Amino acid sequence: MRNLTCTGAHGYKTLSKLTSVKECHMESNGPDQTSPSRRMVLGAVASVAGVSASALLGLSATPAMAETPMTQETTGTEKLLAQARLRSYKTRRSSSWDRTGGNNDAVPVEPGAAATLLDIQGAGVVTHLWFTINSPDPMHLKNLVLRAWWDGESTPSVEVPIGDFFGLGLGEYFVYQSSLLSVAPIKALNAYFQMPFAHSARLTLTNEGTIRTDSLYYAVDYVTLPELPGNVGRFHAQYRQAAPCKGWSNDWTDEYAPAINDRKNLSGEGNYVFLEATGKGHFVGVTHGVLQNQDGWFGEGDDMIFIDGDAAPTINGTGTEDYYNGAWDFGGQPFAYAHNGAPHIVNPERIGGRYCLYRWHTESPITFDKSIRVTMEHGHANNRSDDFYSTAYWYQTEPHAAFPALPAPHERVPRFHNIEKD
Repeated sequence: MRNLTCTGAHGYKTLSKLTSVKECHMESNGPDQTSPSRRMVLGAVASVAGVSASALLGLSATPAMAETPMTQETTGTEKLLAQARLRSYKTRRSSSWDRTGGNNDAVPVEPGAAATLLDIQGAGVVTHLWFTINSPDPMHLKNLVLRAWWDGESTPSVEVPIGDFFGLGLGEYFVYQSSLLSVAPIKALNAYFQMPFAHSARLTLTNEGTIRTDSLYYAVDYVTLPELPGNVGRFHAQYRQAAPCKGWSNDWTDEYAPAINDRKNLSGEGNYVFLEATGKGHFVGVTHGVLQNQDGWFGEGDDMIFIDGDAAPTINGTGTEDYYNGAWDFGGQPFAYAHNGAPHIVNPERIGGRYCLYRWHTESPITFDKSIRVTMEHGHANNRSDDFYSTAYWYQTEPHAAFPALPAPHERVPRFHNIEKD
């Protein structure tokens, strides 16, 4: 999705460059769209309204409840009383507070060591994670790895460098807010995923770098429950990268040249893979970092999602910026909304250009009964060779499929690749 035709004071004009898009806006007879984009801060997380585990986890009503019709009046009353409704769970927190009562409310993490963030028995739900980190390691966002195990499983359901988990996919901080993740001034990391467990939960942060983390501040907010309903999936988050994605063309002079634009891809062969999972569950969304190795727009790739073994994409998109619910190369402008965003855009459409993107499917998580494979082309029909770094977030039944091996710390550090030589 790139070319655009518009009608303005001087007739029709076909556009393919960002400067032309701006010119089209200035010449159109419609509302003025040339004012700078505001950094919208949306999607503050709402408080939990229900008293039961089912309500806390967003589960449907019991059959007996479902048989009772909800009138407009009763629905309005429920909303009116939502904040006042008494809860039956117990609210707890595990944090780095100073156990002596002093003000040293952080813990160090030596190279090769792991800090235990939470280790509890019983049923409950982790509702919020908060971190801020003081480290002389310039790549600590890539070198510190967050892991989580639910119910005594042998392999973690969460295994992600901490920066990538919070949408900072290129190892550098920026401020943004979404419905599930936010980074607040000035390096405060927040996550609002619901992470249920029936018997136990364990979270750690491991320093896989060579430099000591001087101060790790953390808070894990959770609730305890008498028991967890049986129809609740477990939260998963998985990191992947391709640095670079291997494209088939080194000709970047014209991405609309017939040799590139007429190439077909119906099978998804060669696509970048965000997630492959087996079991029953639903895909919640993804964060995605991109480092450009070539000039030009990197995002002509379509999202292709394969569900329950479908040979052809069950869901097929129209372009990278379209999947992230933007349009026209994002206009080169960063934005952050509740469900979608590109909050970090630096030097767009140039070698070394950097993007961080996210999309949450909270309005209708993408369900699967047996398996799911979430992919995206890197350039049209996989013609480009940029660097991709991503984290996929989903819920599913256990056991989960084996995660791909986490790349070595030095391999996770973003760096330019000269495609013609590499």
